Amino acid sequence: MTILIILGMLFLALVLMVVLGERFAKPIDQQQQAKYSKILPILVFIMLIVALIKAVVENGGF
Repeated sequence: MTILIILGMLFLALVLMVVLGERFAKPIDQQQQAKYSKILPILVFIMLIVALIKAVVENGGF
């Protein structure tokens, strides 16, 4: 029963975020989008390397 309550609350939070995002969010301009498109692949690569290092450390090596 607890899992259904948690899932229900997560669903309500998601609906609230979508509704508020559509109502109050401003679209980004081309310059800001270009800046994000340069930074995002670097951040994803760093996150993958960190996850790999974490997995190696937790499992005691390859």
